[in-house]
Amino acid sequence: MPDPHHVVRVKPLSVNEAFLGRRRKSAAYRTYEVKVPSHLPKLDLPARGPLALSLRIGVSNRASDIDNPVKPFTDILSKHYGFNDNRIYRLEVVKFKVEKGEEFISFDLIGLATEPTNPAPSEG
Repeated sequence: MPDPHHVVRVKPLSVNEAFLGRRRKSAAYRTYEVKVPSHLPKLDLPARGPLALSLRIGVSNRASDIDNPVKPFTDILSKHYGFNDNRIYRLEVVKFKVEKGEEFISFDLIGLATEPTNPAPSEG
């Protein structure tokens, strides 16, 4: 079965490269940084090597972008569990529509046996 991914040969732009100047954390984000860790379970992660992160995000607004909650939550996970988030080599995100007041984020974070290999076809 052929790989269904479409290769775009343009260097991906990071959030840091996309915005000029220093971004400041909002009061809501600072509160979130304090609140979330108290809800995180104890995990036994490998000290080294690639990781896989699976996220389920329940939003009450159907117009919410799927990627907006990812970076803040990932930064909190990396700080709480003591790893550099550049170790995340696999990321799965699924968005669910939920009722107002029922919003959530759930996750699974595991070690990968090896780094994924480059699947992009070479030009030639």
